[in-house]
Amino acid sequence: MKPYDVVIVGGGMVGASFALALRDTALRVLLIEGVPPDSGVQPSFDERTTALGNGSRQIFETLGVWPEMAQHAGAIGSIHVSDAGRFGVARLEAREQGVPAFGYVVPNRVIGRALWAALRGAPNLDIRVPAQLVSATPQADGVSLEVASGGSTETVRAAVAVAADGAGSVLRASAGIDASVEDYDQVAIVINAATDRPNNGGAFERFTPSGPLAVLPLNGAGQAGGHYAVVWAVRPGRAQELLALDDAAFAAELQSAFGWRAGRWTRIGRRNTYPLALSRADETVAGRVVLIGNAAQALHPVAGQGFNLGLRDAATLAEMLAAAARADHAERFDDLLNQFAAWRAEDRKGVTRFTDGLVKLFGNDTPGLGLIRNFGLLMFDLSPTAKRALSRVSWGFAGRMPRLARGLPLE
Repeated sequence: MKPYDVVIVGGGMVGASFALALRDTALRVLLIEGVPPDSGVQPSFDERTTALGNGSRQIFETLGVWPEMAQHAGAIGSIHVSDAGRFGVARLEAREQGVPAFGYVVPNRVIGRALWAALRGAPNLDIRVPAQLVSATPQADGVSLEVASGGSTETVRAAVAVAADGAGSVLRASAGIDASVEDYDQVAIVINAATDRPNNGGAFERFTPSGPLAVLPLNGAGQAGGHYAVVWAVRPGRAQELLALDDAAFAAELQSAFGWRAGRWTRIGRRNTYPLALSRADETVAGRVVLIGNAAQALHPVAGQGFNLGLRDAATLAEMLAAAARADHAERFDDLLNQFAAWRAEDRKGVTRFTDGLVKLFGNDTPGLGLIRNFGLLMFDLSPTAKRALSRVSWGFAGRMPRLARGLPLE
């Protein structure tokens, strides 16, 4: 039974980031991933994009991978929030908040390529890909894991096993951790699209009766018009109707739902769909198993907070494990993991309440509530204090900021 200090199950964006954070530590690390990162069917690195908050950008910069991502990133210089069919609107400008941008929109494939290129050759890291976790057995001082790879099965032992394998986490289930799932009865239609007007770094969040519609600026350097990532949340039946349309008819429906703020939609990319639900693990630590990213909480994409929250999970856990290894306190992993859960609890709860609250507030058609919502948007638009508070959300809601997010190495 080969021993490791840390075994990471899941090499998507959060899992690969966590492995990279541990690259220069004394910890012996194993990363298990089911699909090669450069595969066309790798679900973590598909056509979707991710809006990286400033805290996430700083983490990637500290890890040395941001330059590879930056050349493909679209900077968010302004945010426009509106409620379809009503008068309420809120606007934020990055320059007014003293920051270059509120965040950066990066294709997932670019993030995956940069992370995995940096992982190759790390002296303390073993990689099993493609490989699957067959089972995990908790023990008093670690976890025994059965891993299938290349037609054979091996048993490895982890002092700490980290679940970064998504909302349907196999490791979470093996550890006996339950998760509650709330179906939003929405499907996200995700496309890349172009307009006849330059985007100028504007991001839009428009709340429609069927769900939020996000339009995020992509890096369109050297190309005419504006290029955007569109995430359109609609009811499942409506999604089927939209998917059946040709590109011209779909563009007309998008124009009707979104309006003309970005210009006229001239090109529609391939349409992908994803069901939307809120998944929350009952706990994030059980013995020597710890959950990060979507294994701990999978959120609605409104406000683009999910990955940023998961990356703060990864950065915090990496810092704590590295400190324990330096101090030769591996025997205290149980206390450390419980402390990790406590440190991350407030940020997790705050972000979850924020995103879930937005979906339910703007999806509620109770008479009179729409008027209250829109007065609230107008009051927010007039409040510099409220705008400053919201501009800081990309750094986390609460709790301790990890060293990597402060530009400091783990050690």
